[in-house]
Amino acid sequence: MPPNLAHVEPSNSAILVIDVQNDFVSGTLAVRDADQIIDTINTLLTLPFALKVATQDYHPANHISFARNHTGKNVFDKITIFPPPELVAMRMPEDERPLEALEQVLWPVHCVQDTTGVAFVDGLKHEGLEIVHKGCDVGIECYSAFEDPWGLTNTGLKDKLMNKKISNVFVVGLAGDYCVKFTALDAKKYGFNTFVIRDAVKSVYDEGTEWTELTQAGVEIIDTAEELLTDGGASR
Repeated sequence: MPPNLAHVEPSNSAILVIDVQNDFVSGTLAVRDADQIIDTINTLLTLPFALKVATQDYHPANHISFARNHTGKNVFDKITIFPPPELVAMRMPEDERPLEALEQVLWPVHCVQDTTGVAFVDGLKHEGLEIVHKGCDVGIECYSAFEDPWGLTNTGLKDKLMNKKISNVFVVGLAGDYCVKFTALDAKKYGFNTFVIRDAVKSVYDEGTEWTELTQAGVEIIDTAEELLTDGGASR
């Protein structure tokens, strides 16, 4: 069943453009056909959302997710990572979220701070968008635009949305099975009505399990941007 967009108003809606960066479009970790969603995203950005955000993976060169930083490991190998003790020591005493070891995919070096790979891809109309950086800490992977999996670091995105009194969050960009998925899941977890626009997303893999996972979590899937552009409240 298509999502009901009748209740959506521009005044309480935000769009999150996830990681449309050189390295994810044509660089070291390019997502297949990523360039095909840029025009669709640009069109969506013409809608009068109350808040428009673009995220950037923003890694230090020695980031834990890079295969080259692990002796004897290859790209796409998996390792186990643990919460950095120095960050665990700083978390609030009332935070009781589990600090379990996590599986980590090892990636090619990508989106390193102060390199061309980290920049938004040419053609994306990002001027005027609020920028959120993620993955900045050496020892933590951060697929979500909100926070890392342990909640030890956060990007400030939740506060941006709450300060603007946002109720509805629309997520687009790269990659559907990683940063788009985890951002949408966190948005839903924090109580936002969350939508992912399918034809404005590309994924690393073809399995498509991310769509099932998102739906099961209560995230609504909009198949085409045209549904929002022609019928949705955000176009008003």
